[in-house]
Amino acid sequence: MADLDALQKALGVAFRDQSLLEQALVHRSYLNENPDFHLPSNERLEFLGDSLLGFVIAEKLYRDFPQLSEGEMTRLRAAVVRAETLARLASSLGLGDHLYLGRGEEASGGRDRQSNLARTLEAVLGAVAMDQGVDVARELVLRIFEDEIRSASSERLAIDHKSRLQELVQARHHVTPVYRTINVEGPDHAREFTVEVMVGRRVMGKGQGKSKRMAEEEAARMALEELEQDSPSG
Repeated sequence: MADLDALQKALGVAFRDQSLLEQALVHRSYLNENPDFHLPSNERLEFLGDSLLGFVIAEKLYRDFPQLSEGEMTRLRAAVVRAETLARLASSLGLGDHLYLGRGEEASGGRDRQSNLARTLEAVLGAVAMDQGVDVARELVLRIFEDEIRSASSERLAIDHKSRLQELVQARHHVTPVYRTINVEGPDHAREFTVEVMVGRRVMGKGQGKSKRMAEEEAARMALEELEQDSPSG
């Protein structure tokens, strides 16, 4: 049996109707072996949670990253909500321990299967939305996915800034930007890198960060701001 009290504590949500949370844990395989069970499978809640999750992450990106295009937001959302990420977060909440599984699914490692964990997390989000409302579900999504959004956006923006800079520089000046590390400070566990990006012989941007990649990202961002202020003929 699922320990609903422990799961609610892990989620930080107290359900009014605990049967919704329990339903979110019911895998189809369990019903195949227990057709008289009092709850349906989690598939409808999974559908709801999937839709909710996509919207909440999209809204977060729309509000926090006004510089991103529709395509860039689509790629970033996909990076945040991929099955691997959902499964890892579901595992951190212990969802696999609470699943209702058929004996065959259990024996084949179903509690740790990526698809099961990802779908269960979506179902739990759907259950929260049904029981507590969309605002509470949104808060839960943003709390659970906070680090994932930050990490994915940092990596994506680094790629986007450098890619955009290269495209712009090659179109205007027919050369490739060159990144050069000009300073490294601090002990091994707390390094601070300073990088400058050059277009020809001109330093177009300078950035600092805890890694070369972060410093290059900032340098590219500064260079983009500089270049986008110039006219193509300037």
